[in-house]
Amino acid sequence: MKKLLNTLYITRQESYLHKERETIVVKLGSEKLAQFPVHTIGNILCFGQISVSPFLMGHCAENGIGITFYTEYGRFLARVHGRQTGNVLLRRTQYRWADQQIKSTAIARLTVAAKIANSRSVLMRELRNHGENDRLSDAVAKLAISLRRAQHATSVEESMGIEGDAAGIYFSVFDELVRQEGFVFNGRNRRPPVDPVNALLSFAYTLVTSECVSALQGVGLDPYVGYLHKDRPGRASLALDLLEEFRAPWADRFVLTLINRKQIKQKDFITEASGAVRLNDKARKLVLTAWQERKKNEINHPYLQENLSIGLLPHCQAMLLARHMRGDVECYPPFVMK
Repeated sequence: MKKLLNTLYITRQESYLHKERETIVVKLGSEKLAQFPVHTIGNILCFGQISVSPFLMGHCAENGIGITFYTEYGRFLARVHGRQTGNVLLRRTQYRWADQQIKSTAIARLTVAAKIANSRSVLMRELRNHGENDRLSDAVAKLAISLRRAQHATSVEESMGIEGDAAGIYFSVFDELVRQEGFVFNGRNRRPPVDPVNALLSFAYTLVTSECVSALQGVGLDPYVGYLHKDRPGRASLALDLLEEFRAPWADRFVLTLINRKQIKQKDFITEASGAVRLNDKARKLVLTAWQERKKNEINHPYLQENLSIGLLPHCQAMLLARHMRGDVECYPPFVMK
């Protein structure tokens, strides 16, 4: 089983990263902020005005360490990675399947069904923990209908329509799950988010997507050719497909934990003149620290029946998808939370 390596998050503006022997050094001007052994790092995520030396980029590429650049809001800018790993025959199969309606629909249908099932599980968990709630109960019933529809979708377009309807149902009651006074959720908004809850959700989705890109590249798949999300220049469509399985059980629950345990508060956000809302530097570091800790938590994988770290879930699903494409397993088993 793949080892869970650390992800290095760089948020200090105007930081500079370079290689010193077998370590990665983070500096601000002439001040050394931190130093990490290269062999312990799996990915480097840079937010905002961060510089990386060309020599470190080359070394990371040679050793399979991804470097990704984002804006301070978490919008993807660019990714540096080395040679593509894996069997070219696997990627040729991936590309052929993306052009076949039957193959694309089969995977898209499973992806959407898993997303709806996981979203429904989050709402049902809330009902178990906090008692009956008419709005939540109604949403759970509607999502059960959406789940049945998703399992019988006959095209990618139909799957996308069902997914959109289900997301609308789920987010229409998401405010019932937010329990800290002062945090208001009136529906999903992004690009940019205009309230703290949406800012946290977008940031968490960015983090999961980065994990999915790395996992897919690690097994030899192309993260830019998907089935539910079709090709678009610069969009990691297959990584977004994989993300759908993890939105509710990983990202959404993580955000709700931060808010409801009051680890994050209203004062931790900055509102720009444009109305965009983002985490301040101190809060972003707190969120990333909590994210790293969350990745270390173990769960029992429902299909593999193995205990593994949450941070390895994208790798496991990427591996299972690759096995399906090779013909080792008859059907792709998406991640569905128990």
